[in-house]
Amino acid sequence: MNKYILKRLGIAALTLLVIVFILFMMMKLMPGTPFNDEKLPPEKIASLMAKYGLDKPLYVQFFKYVVNLVKFDFGISYVINKDISINLMLSTRVPTSIRIGLQAVALGTVIGLILGIVAALKHNTIWDNLTTVISVLGVSVPSYVFALGLLYVFAFKLKLFPLLYSKVHPFQSSLLPTFSLSMFTIASIARFTRTEMLEVLDSDYILLVESKGISGSALIFRHALRNALIPIVTVLGPLVVGLMTGSLVVEKIFSIPGLGAMTTAAIQANDYNVTIASTYIYSLMYIVIMLVVDISYGIIDPRIRLAKEGSGE
Repeated sequence: MNKYILKRLGIAALTLLVIVFILFMMMKLMPGTPFNDEKLPPEKIASLMAKYGLDKPLYVQFFKYVVNLVKFDFGISYVINKDISINLMLSTRVPTSIRIGLQAVALGTVIGLILGIVAALKHNTIWDNLTTVISVLGVSVPSYVFALGLLYVFAFKLKLFPLLYSKVHPFQSSLLPTFSLSMFTIASIARFTRTEMLEVLDSDYILLVESKGISGSALIFRHALRNALIPIVTVLGPLVVGLMTGSLVVEKIFSIPGLGAMTTAAIQANDYNVTIASTYIYSLMYIVIMLVVDISYGIIDPRIRLAKEGSGE
């Protein structure tokens, strides 16, 4: 298992390097510069390019940037917060996106598991049909539509929640964005849980467990749900990353000062450093989460761990 983890860490590091290289080249090949102000004379633009080292050969710029990335030094912003450290910008925005994302993941996972289990146990009843309807709506309707609906009903009409995100009341003002973002997770987890639970409950394994006199919650949670968790964990991994890094549109709707809003502004302004830094954070989170998912397989089902050790990975 240790060899497997080390191998995955090596692949993760190489993947991050490739991602940074592609992003770096894409940003450099885009038309224009971070200093696209028409009022700036050419000599002033040239002076700014020299000041920030953007006139050096690409390989020199890339090598310097990678060295700084290893030290988690993302440089400074050229445009959206001129000459401000990107590390400082991230330190105020990333925690907000992660907190709201984790709230959405927790809420979506709990509700999704409950709906999926109930639908499987009450197969072909009104509860099963209700779960199917919720799953279809959650998957097909974008999160920003839920956001606008919740904002209109609960914030504008009923005035139960703030219209916009507030740093003074971070939890209360983050509830509507959390519900909006969690709908897709609820739908996905409910759908997969229902499908996997139905398959497990109809298996010979469950018949064997029941023949031993095990029933009720012990049968459902210790045996049926545990065997259904691996596909659910696989689906949950990418969802966690997507929610933790925030929805660009949802953050805009609620004026949340998160990573998504900063990324959008950086792309529009050709702010190279901020764009690459925020995308690097996205990629790093995704790779770490998927590594955790891989390791969790062995915890959920020891047979997977033994198979990996037996194959010499």
